[in-house]
Amino acid sequence: MQTALRDAGRSTDEILILAVSKRQPITAIEAAFLAGQTHYGENYVQEARAKIAALASLPIVWHFIGRLQANKSREVAERFQWVHTLDRMRIARRLNDQRPYGTPPLDVCIQVNQAGEPAKGGIDPEGVEDLARQIGQ
Repeated sequence: MQTALRDAGRSTDEILILAVSKRQPITAIEAAFLAGQTHYGENYVQEARAKIAALASLPIVWHFIGRLQANKSREVAERFQWVHTLDRMRIARRLNDQRPYGTPPLDVCIQVNQAGEPAKGGIDPEGVEDLARQIGQ
């Protein structure tokens, strides 16, 4: 990574490595954490639930990276710090309303379906600005 950053003329302060920990045992996540990895992505709420609970004593930043179903939004709002696949205002409202009081707001990434493929998640590019404005409120 350092070689790639140097070749690109970038600093290590400009990047964040997100380790996708799905299907990885808790012991592997602990080992990676001890080696300096602090951000982990999960796309199955039920799998993440046990990992987040088991590793609660570590200052891990959890990212939800899968397509979020409305019936899973409460657990994501309560357990994660990031959501990478936000593409509907309905889900944004649910996440906001279900976020525990006193918890910092969720960091979110808007998922955009640039190719317009119906089988893929994401908002159409034309709707991004409006969705971003609504989320910001």
